[in-house]
Amino acid sequence: MCILPVRCYTCGKVIGGKWVPYQKHLSDGLSMKEALDKIELKKICCRRMIMGHVELIDSLLKYSQTN
Repeated sequence: MCILPVRCYTCGKVIGGKWVPYQKHLSDGLSMKEALDKIELKKICCRRMIMGHVELIDSLLKYSQTN
């Protein structure tokens, strides 16, 4: 599970559906550049959205608020 923004903050391109294919390409042994090329992210702003994303949701869910 991840909370990736649906659109690139800079250009507005939809990138929400690119995370799973990107992770699959990385697990198949492709470099970051090759994986980003495969999922057709050409602009540097969109690439940084994917490359800079850190999955924190699984860690945060451990600390649910209880009353």
